[in-house]
Amino acid sequence: MVTPTAKQVFIQGITPNGRPFRPSDWAERLAGVMSQFRPGGAKSGIGGHIAYSPWCVPTVIGGVKCVIVHTDMREEEPMAWDFVMAFAKDNGLQVAEACLLPDPPSA
Repeated sequence: MVTPTAKQVFIQGITPNGRPFRPSDWAERLAGVMSQFRPGGAKSGIGGHIAYSPWCVPTVIGGVKCVIVHTDMREEEPMAWDFVMAFAKDNGLQVAEACLLPDPPSA
């Protein structure tokens, strides 16, 4: 369950038995499928399909593959949101609400 005040949901590539979810590129694949769902709609033109959506971004946190899903997707693209959340649930992936903080400035 995601609270209405959360801004980001982290889908972590950890299975219920604590193992890494496979295939190893699952986060990139999921974010790639979701790339058309973005603020202002799908990009058109040459190369418009190449970038990830800012609402669904793959990353690695603490050595664990994750997908960061912005909750704005829930309001703007509810079917896409349901798809991502169902993917996490169906595969037993850990889901956590959080806010990604920017890296501190380097000294």
